[in-house]
Amino acid sequence: MLRRINGKNSDRTVVPGARIADAVFPAPFRSGLEYSSPARGTWNIVHTGMLIPDAHEIFVCAAGCLRGVVLTAAEMGTADRFSTVAVRENNLLDGDMEELVIEGVSDIIRKLPVRPPAVLVYTSCVHHFAGCDLGMIYSRLRERFPDIDFTDCYMNPIMRKSGLTPDQLMRSRLYMLLHERERRPDAVAIIGNDLPTLEDSDLMKMLKGAGFKIHEITSCKSYDEYQEMAESSYYISYNADAAPGGDMLADRLGGIHHYLKFSFDYDEIDSEFARLADVLGIPARSDEEIAALRESCDAALADTLALVGDTEISIDYTYCPRPLGLARLLLDHGFNVMRVYVDGIPGADRPDFDYLQEHYPDLMLHPTVHSGMRFAATENKAEDHGKILAIGQKAAYFDSTRNFVNVVEGGGMIGYQAVTHTLELMKDAYLNEKDMRGLVQIKGLGCDVCLR
Repeated sequence: MLRRINGKNSDRTVVPGARIADAVFPAPFRSGLEYSSPARGTWNIVHTGMLIPDAHEIFVCAAGCLRGVVLTAAEMGTADRFSTVAVRENNLLDGDMEELVIEGVSDIIRKLPVRPPAVLVYTSCVHHFAGCDLGMIYSRLRERFPDIDFTDCYMNPIMRKSGLTPDQLMRSRLYMLLHERERRPDAVAIIGNDLPTLEDSDLMKMLKGAGFKIHEITSCKSYDEYQEMAESSYYISYNADAAPGGDMLADRLGGIHHYLKFSFDYDEIDSEFARLADVLGIPARSDEEIAALRESCDAALADTLALVGDTEISIDYTYCPRPLGLARLLLDHGFNVMRVYVDGIPGADRPDFDYLQEHYPDLMLHPTVHSGMRFAATENKAEDHGKILAIGQKAAYFDSTRNFVNVVEGGGMIGYQAVTHTLELMKDAYLNEKDMRGLVQIKGLGCDVCLR
């Protein structure tokens, strides 16, 4: 139990939160001791690395840090593609960290039953603290195993608050192993997503309608098929954390990277897809097509509102990249959105933040990692508030509701389809209860896409 340093202690505290009118952009809550809820559906670096077909992951870090990643690999059924090298105290004292990595990785590779085409080596914060020569390590490994592609990956919590985050670096490393080849002008790679882009999304319809060959790592079944992604002349990302990796890929292979901003705002969707059409050199949507899409969304919003009525709605950031944009869309169309669970506000959400502050000042923001949130699941009982419709796993857990949308990281939706798809999921969640506690504790929702 946490105890107050002033000697006073309580079994319960007030669940932290703030009216959006009183919140400060981009960090509405002070950073400090953090809590991790049991909602585990978002992916971690083990899941993401497994998207490279036939690749082998090797984590080099202290034994205590290895427990979580080992369990992740075991839970997702990929323990045969996963190995570890434990860093011990003597490695720091003796100064043989480079030798440990080189010889440990080499020993694992030699003992594998099948030589992998690629190896992802994950170093940790201790290597940075010790000033480890990572460049030399990878140079030696490539000399020893010229038939294997190596790339540097990181399990480094000290990178969370500055520079590229571990998640951004991991998404960039998914494409560092691609070999340069002749590019096809009609080939496009959708990059940076853990989950496949939905076939009925605006993006897939646009690309297929224009006759492009589409590559996406989530559909690659072999390392050779993965390498075919390098033939793409265009790289499209719509996850903000994937954008830096897209720029790196364009610099290295020479294609064109375009970041397509995820949005629930009609005007922004239109401008984003118009920009994409211009980059690809294809016709943009006509005014008639746009009008039809907007009419379809408005009809879906009205239909969903007729079903859910004034039911309390909560949203969390794990559902999609723009939780405040979703709150704005729903509030403007009469839905009773009461809470948004978000630890920080991404830059793309700034216009939505400002709009909500002005028009819906009583909307509550709650963090998910604040230590006080350990009391939220006991205080926000759905049975005390009536039915609560949660959009996202963390919202479902904190509001103790079985009526929730079980999707993470946008679920592969983009464009106007993100609006209609979300509304369909909301209707299903309203009508059909789920085993919330059983579902949210499963790591990496949808990670079976990694199983080849």
